[in-house]
Amino acid sequence: MGRGESRDAQEALLELSGRLRPQLVIASGDLAHRGRRHEHDEAAALLRSLEVPVLAIPGNHDIPYTLPARFTRPWAEFERHWQTTEPHFASDELIVVGLNSVRPWRQQSGRITARQLAATAARFREAPAGALRIAVFHHHMLGAPWRSSKKPVANRNAVLAELVDSGAQLVLAGHIHQSTIAERREFEVSTPGGERAVVISIAPALGRPRPDRRGETRGLHVYDAADDELTVRTYIWREDGWGLTAVRRFPLGTAPLAFERSEAAVGAV
Repeated sequence: MGRGESRDAQEALLELSGRLRPQLVIASGDLAHRGRRHEHDEAAALLRSLEVPVLAIPGNHDIPYTLPARFTRPWAEFERHWQTTEPHFASDELIVVGLNSVRPWRQQSGRITARQLAATAARFREAPAGALRIAVFHHHMLGAPWRSSKKPVANRNAVLAELVDSGAQLVLAGHIHQSTIAERREFEVSTPGGERAVVISIAPALGRPRPDRRGETRGLHVYDAADDELTVRTYIWREDGWGLTAVRRFPLGTAPLAFERSEAAVGAV
C-alpha cells in the first residue's frame, strides 16, 4: 500500500468492498513506504473509507528510515492511527490476533517471540466454538522462489508449530508483495495425529508494483469460512477493475474436502 494507489483503483475498491460486505479488513503491514506521516495518513484514509472494521499491523516500511526516530519512536506514526501494533478482533465468527514481527534493528527480517505466541494461544482458547481463528503478522512464512532473498520470519517452523498447537486455522502475512497460499502440509511434515488443516496465506500488495520485481501486482484476498471449508478468492487490479483471478478451497478441521468428480482430471506425483 505504501507506494500509492490510483484513484480508479480506490473507487473500484470501495465498490468491491460494498459488494462483498466483509466482516473485517486485515492490513498485514507496509501501509507506508518510508514511515512518513503523510503516507500513514493516506493509507488510514483509504482503509477507513471502506466503512468496515480494520485490523492493521505494522510492516518494516511503517517505521522511520531515519535516525534517531527509527529507535526512539518507531511506532509513533502507526499508533497515531491504529493505537496498538498488536490488535485483536473478536466476534462470534472470528478471532483475529495481530502480532508485531517488525524489529527496528532489522532491515528486512522479523521475529515472533514466545511471549507473543503464548498470548495468541490464550486468545484462541477464549474463542467461541466454531469461530475461525486467525493469526496475522507481517513477515512471511513462505514465498515465491524468485523472492527467496527475502528472509521469512525467524524460526518459522517453530512459530508455525506453536500456532498449529494453539488452534490457529489461518495464518496471514505480507512482506513479499506477492500472492502465495499453501495448506500447512505442503511445506511441513505432519506427525501422526497432525491431520488438522491450517492455511498459510501471503497477501499481495495493494499499492503500485515495483517494475523491477517480477510477480508483483496490486491484489487482495477474500476469505470465506463455512461448513468446515475455507474459500480464498484472489482479486487482481487489471486497470479496468478488480478481477477475480483464482478461487482456492481448503478444509477446516480434520476431514478432507468433499470429492468432486470432473470430466477431465490430471494427476501428478
